Amino acid sequence: MTQGHAPQKVVPVRHPWRWVTGAILAVLIAQAATSVVTNDNFGWPVVWDYLFDPRVLQGLQNTLILTVLSMVIGVVGGILLAVMRLSGNPIAAGLASAYIWLFRGTPLITQLIFWFYIAALYPRIGLGVPFGGPEFVSWDTNTLITQFSAALLGLGLNEAAYMAEIVRSGIQSVDEGQTEAASALGMTRGRILRRIVLPQAMRVIIPPTGNQTISMLKTTSLVIVIGYYELMVAAGQIYARNFQTIPLLITAALWYLALTSVLTLVQTQIERRYSRGMSRSSKASRGLVNRLLTSGSDQV
Repeated sequence: MTQGHAPQKVVPVRHPWRWVTGAILAVLIAQAATSVVTNDNFGWPVVWDYLFDPRVLQGLQNTLILTVLSMVIGVVGGILLAVMRLSGNPIAAGLASAYIWLFRGTPLITQLIFWFYIAALYPRIGLGVPFGGPEFVSWDTNTLITQFSAALLGLGLNEAAYMAEIVRSGIQSVDEGQTEAASALGMTRGRILRRIVLPQAMRVIIPPTGNQTISMLKTTSLVIVIGYYELMVAAGQIYARNFQTIPLLITAALWYLALTSVLTLVQTQIERRYSRGMSRSSKASRGLVNRLLTSGSDQV
C-alpha cells in the first residue's frame, strides 16, 4: 500500500562564499578608486580643463567621421567579398580569398603607411586602356592621397577583410533548405540573398559587427603614424606643448570610454530587435522549471 506524502518544499542552495568574495572585491575596487581619485599625479584639474577643449573636440569629431566612413567601406566591401567567396565562380572566390589573406595577414599600421606613401610607387593614377594603352584621364597621386584618404583606405579596406568572414559565417548559418525552396519558387539568387538570407543572417552578423565598430573607434588612433588629426593626435599636440602627458592621455581615454559605452548600448538594442522570436522568454522558462520541480516533488 502506497503511503501519500505532502509535497516537499524546494529550498534554494545557500552560497555564503559568494558574499565573502563579493565583499573582498568591493573593498579592493573601492581602494583602487580612492587611490586614483585622490592621487594628485593624475592631474585631474588638467583633465577637466581640456576635456571640452576645442582642439580635443575637433579631434573627436574627426575620429567619429573616420570611424563611420571606415565601417561603411568595411561592411559594403565585406558583403561583396563574402558573396564572391561563396559564389560558384572560382576566379571570384579565389580573388576574395587572396584579398582576405593579404589584408588579414599584414599589420594594419603597415597598410596605413603603405597607402600614405603610395605616391613613391605610382606618382600618377590614371584611367585608360590597360597594358600600356593611352590614358583618358590621370591625377597626381599626392593630390589624391591625403592624410585623410590614406587613413580611410587603410582602415576601410582592412576592415572589409574581417567583415567578409563575419558576413560569410552569417550567410552560412541560414539553412540551405530555405534557399532551395525559394529557388524552386523561381526567385533569383540576388533576391534570395536580399529577401531571405541576409535578414536571417543579421542575427549572426550584428553582434560581431558591433564589436568591430567599437574596435574601429579605438583603432583609428593608429593613424597617428601618418599625422591625421584625430583624438590621439590632438591630445599629443597639446601635451607636447604643456608636458601634461598623463592628464591628456586620460582626457582622450575618457572620450573613448564614453563613446564605447554609447556604442555598446546601441549594439544591445539592435541585438534585441533582431533576436525577437529566437529565444524563449525568461518568464516561460521559469514556468517550465517550476512545473518540473512541482511534478518531481509530487512523485517523492
